[in-house]
Amino acid sequence: MTEEYTVFVGTKPPMSYVMAVLTQFQSGAPEVCLKARGKSITRAVDVAEIVKNRVMPGVKDTKIEISTEHLTAEDGRNINVSTIAITLAKPEA
Repeated sequence: MTEEYTVFVGTKPPMSYVMAVLTQFQSGAPEVCLKARGKSITRAVDVAEIVKNRVMPGVKDTKIEISTEHLTAEDGRNINVSTIAITLAKPEA
């Protein structure tokens, strides 16, 4: 999976990310990866479900990876942040 087929999910409305995924698929991407951290994880799951169930019914999630990133906060504390990567694949024609 190359970085060019990755959509980083943040605080925008879910439909913004749905449109980003559709743009990637329409530009020829065979797979698109949704990546999110922390509180944005639920939004990434929502985006994946909207794409799969409403917008492009043939799309499947081929891989879901969860992990924890170890970050240093501004005040110097070490914190753990949960992450998710959902890979969506177009149906084969």
